[in-house]
Amino acid sequence: MNRTKRKIFEISMKLFSEKGYDATSIEEITATVGVAKGTLYYHFSSKEEIFNFLVEEGMKLLKNSIAIKTSKCDNTVDKIKAICLIQLKALSKYENLLTIVLSQIWGNEARNLFCKEKVIEYIQVIQDVIQKGIDKGDITSCDAEILASEIFSLTCSTLIYKRKKELDKIDIEQIYGEYEKILFKKLI
Repeated sequence: MNRTKRKIFEISMKLFSEKGYDATSIEEITATVGVAKGTLYYHFSSKEEIFNFLVEEGMKLLKNSIAIKTSKCDNTVDKIKAICLIQLKALSKYENLLTIVLSQIWGNEARNLFCKEKVIEYIQVIQDVIQKGIDKGDITSCDAEILASEIFSLTCSTLIYKRKKELDKIDIEQIYGEYEKILFKKLI
């Protein structure tokens, strides 16, 4: 991705996160980025395309991170731990992206359905890891779909915790330590 497209990407993500999709205009994006409308339209045909690109690339990044990290783990509990750590790090680094996705998964407009689809695809990756672990006997038998959704919900609840406490950053080690005390011990 070239420098201009990356800047459009980053500024749009920030504006969508802070103001919401509907309250963010193309004019505001171009003014904040410091480019002409023609330059923006060279890279993206519409605000909707920018939004879809943000969500697509962000969720792809999360899925790829899971594939890379879990391939290095010996057992399913370690894979689930890696997934949880990836989510915490993603929340810390890409809070704006996750805010956008989570704010848009409700409703029936094309944008909402697109976000739901990407979240469901992401949860499916987690579910596949869990199901393989159940099949191998690595973890306690459970409903893999529910557990995968619960693991994803840790991202949502951590974001709420961060906002409730008005924290600039989350303490990844502290939160991960809480996951270890409660969640991971129940898996075996």
